[in-house]
Amino acid sequence: MHPHRPPPGSGPAAPSKLPACPYRPSARLHRLPAYLHRPSVRPHRLPACPHRSPACPYRPPPAPGPTAPPSKPPAPPYEPAAPRPPPAPLTADPPAPAPSTPSTSSPLSPPPPPPPPSWKARHLDERSQTSEEHPRARHPATPPNGSTARPDTTHGNGPRTTPDQPLDLAGIGIGPFNLSLAALAHGVPGLRTAFYDQTPTFRWHPGLLIDGTSLQVPYLADLVTLADPTSPWSFLNYLKTRERLYPFYFAERSHIQRAEYDAYCRWVSQSLPDLHFGHQIDALRWNPERNLFEIDYTQLDADGEAEALGRAYARNLVLGVGTTPHIPEPLRPLAEAPTVPVIHSADYLDHRERILAADHITVIGSGQSGAEVFLDLLRNRPAGREKLHWLARTPAFAPMEYSKLGLEQFTPDYTRYFHALPEAVRNQLLPQQWQLHRGIAAGTLSDIHEELYRRSLHGGWPDTVLTPGVFVRTAGRVGTTRVELHLEHAQQGARSRITTDAVVLATGYRERRTETLLAALDPYVRRDHSDRPRIDEHHRLVLDPLVTGAVHVQNAEQHTHGVGTPDLGLAAWRSAVILNALTKKTVYPLPERTAFTTFGLEPRPQPRPQRTTSEDRRTIPRQLPVH
Repeated sequence: MHPHRPPPGSGPAAPSKLPACPYRPSARLHRLPAYLHRPSVRPHRLPACPHRSPACPYRPPPAPGPTAPPSKPPAPPYEPAAPRPPPAPLTADPPAPAPSTPSTSSPLSPPPPPPPPSWKARHLDERSQTSEEHPRARHPATPPNGSTARPDTTHGNGPRTTPDQPLDLAGIGIGPFNLSLAALAHGVPGLRTAFYDQTPTFRWHPGLLIDGTSLQVPYLADLVTLADPTSPWSFLNYLKTRERLYPFYFAERSHIQRAEYDAYCRWVSQSLPDLHFGHQIDALRWNPERNLFEIDYTQLDADGEAEALGRAYARNLVLGVGTTPHIPEPLRPLAEAPTVPVIHSADYLDHRERILAADHITVIGSGQSGAEVFLDLLRNRPAGREKLHWLARTPAFAPMEYSKLGLEQFTPDYTRYFHALPEAVRNQLLPQQWQLHRGIAAGTLSDIHEELYRRSLHGGWPDTVLTPGVFVRTAGRVGTTRVELHLEHAQQGARSRITTDAVVLATGYRERRTETLLAALDPYVRRDHSDRPRIDEHHRLVLDPLVTGAVHVQNAEQHTHGVGTPDLGLAAWRSAVILNALTKKTVYPLPERTAFTTFGLEPRPQPRPQRTTSEDRRTIPRQLPVH
């Protein structure tokens, strides 16, 4: 029996006998559950008293009188042909209602302290359906369907989701690829979308926006143009809104600067209504009773501290969580030490002044980022006292493949060809194509050579060492501020060591690990022989047939779709493929052919065998088979 409820048979308690409501204004702060007691989480301020809720135990008993009028019937399902309809699902079939029996599945989020089960569980479950009463979320409880109840506290102009009005597509992560998808999805009538990212605003590789560095793809490879040139989110329209179209026309630039591309993407991200920054995704799960995905998130404030918990519902997902900087294992302990300046190139601009102040600097990595960092350091070091080392594993500081026919390996034609290859062939082919995406732009190599040559005009050689074909075996500290690198040459087999004062690691990126995020979906994911997720031609995870929703991926399918996966030039095409598959119609027509090269041998149709009569068989030579 609840301690605040009258015993059975004693009749309704008088209003004056009711206990004090915990939501009264004097209860200033709500105590967080034990697992959220950490310095980065601040307590939540409670809303006003929710006595309107029938599940509230502090509500006085209703006075006898006429019954309440029936609730408002739900709106009819949306017909896509109607102009500007209210948000509703694309499909005509409503989602199955949740059963009344509790589910046996366990929630992913840590359990809160056990609340009084006689009223709080029902109260929080009702709150998840009527989020207007509680704009801030409290700790989760277990509703009748067995999953963790969180209200949808999505703010901004995006749609508010409930199990009865779910999103058609929820995006996890807002990088250039999901931003492209959001921009193209904005032009699809009736499609309910929302995209979430834990960062407070859009930033594209802020540590590498070095002055003068350019994209390696033309400006037509923006977010939308190669799928919809008339889109209002194109780069040319961005220039027009900034009154910079004529200056760009006279500049005659095909490749724009990185800082300009970042500014363009931020313009799009600030204009689209369905992007929700400051939302950290905690868990994703499939609810088979509702045929929906449940997305648990933590809403963050401007300081990155937890502000509220929430839940959204969606029929389909798209994962665009991006990549994370890769630090080689021998250098990982040094990169985590605060006294030693060992940084990844992704954070270069944040530590640039500290790096330049070092006596000796070593750059490791032969890709475009390593070349740009080395060039920037070289230009800002005194002549004759550069003290720069540039080391790389590749056998040469090789240029990127940039011939016009070579670039056709970044077309949809080649992507489809690569996807149709056997898994073993794809595994062998990818390492051989490193020069397609890990090489250096010819212009950057030319600028480096020009700068080195200029410093040798008055005699002598600049104090620089450029050595390809080596890798770092081990590394350690010398004293408190210096680093010793133990090197080995791959071809010679020779070993050496150098001592340096700062290290910049241009060692690339790896796909961000999502095991924790997708733990609840892992039993449904079908995998290949290398235990990697199988991904179909529409960039969807191959899931168990019990999961009726789709999970699309962006920039996580290089093992199935080839070297063009991280290329910005395929972003708009891939977004259009996803939207066409999602809506089951051609919302964005795509070209059937995109390259002059024919990849592979096209299978020719075999003639159908014809049936012959006994008379025909007499004229057929014996050495030919008779059909």
